[in-house]
Amino acid sequence: MMREAMLYEKMDDGKVKCHLCGHRCRINPSKRGICRVRENREGILYSLVYGMIVAENIDPIEKKPLFHLWPGSKSFSIATVGCNFRCSFCQNHDISQMPWETGKIMGREVSPADVVERAVGTGSRSISYTYTEPTVFFEFAYDVAHIARKRGLKNVFVTNGFMTEEAIEKISPFLDAANVDLKSFRDDFYKKMCRSRLTPVLNSLRKMKKSDIWVEVTTLLIPGLNDSEEELRQIAEFIYSLGAETPWHISRFHPQYKMATLPPTPLEAIHRAARIGKACGLKYVYSGNVPGDEGENTVCFHCGELLIKRYGFYIEKICLQGSTCPRCGTTLDGIF
Repeated sequence: MMREAMLYEKMDDGKVKCHLCGHRCRINPSKRGICRVRENREGILYSLVYGMIVAENIDPIEKKPLFHLWPGSKSFSIATVGCNFRCSFCQNHDISQMPWETGKIMGREVSPADVVERAVGTGSRSISYTYTEPTVFFEFAYDVAHIARKRGLKNVFVTNGFMTEEAIEKISPFLDAANVDLKSFRDDFYKKMCRSRLTPVLNSLRKMKKSDIWVEVTTLLIPGLNDSEEELRQIAEFIYSLGAETPWHISRFHPQYKMATLPPTPLEAIHRAARIGKACGLKYVYSGNVPGDEGENTVCFHCGELLIKRYGFYIEKICLQGSTCPRCGTTLDGIF
């Protein structure tokens, strides 16, 4: 199911320039971009993954992770193959890196309307474009999101944030929330570990906030690579500059893919990062991949009252009056 791509321009000699993500690939005829799922055919850029769904699940919204969007609700979650990053620690590398490692484009054909009908039928309150990078299946996500909005569903991107301002402007009328990975605050980390760059991610976060998209940020804490006190403070201070209400999820690394020999993140490192985030003024700082940790819970930033108790991706108790703290009346930031 090929579809002509959005956000590209035609150039001389049959070349095209893609304006979807921060790579802004110049693609020769019969070649693909860095994502390996957008191809120049006779001077026209095509998406090779339109409607080619490789993963489809009903997830708790907390799995994204999004803790401030209808807690306890279900999110219909989809993905195609492909990614514009090549992270050494990718947990979904079998599908995200498939076009790189095998050259294959796999998936089951489905229409945007079918996705929305399935989401409604499962009682999901949102559709999440996730598992791989939604930017690379942008055209399909855009068409699904347009229909979903009409049916009263929220739309969620779980993304590395490496997209252009043009892409954010295009999707923002239909995108309600995003969890954005801020993997490091060093460009050399992005270049070495992800084969990308930091600045476009920071720009995307700023642009999303200005576009009234609810944003939560995740940092996977990898021992010895992005867990120094200085770097964690830089990340926390940047998130604070977006708005103190922006939740920060500090996620525990587990060995996988090309980094299978590294140890898991020590629990104390997660707690240390959380203390840094709170010291920088962030209202909501969470522990990730640590089921049962107190850092999974939402507490009122004003009085400390327990508002949402979690275990892993699941809600054990919600103590809210609408969206306010029952003890002091402070409003909990987010979409409730």
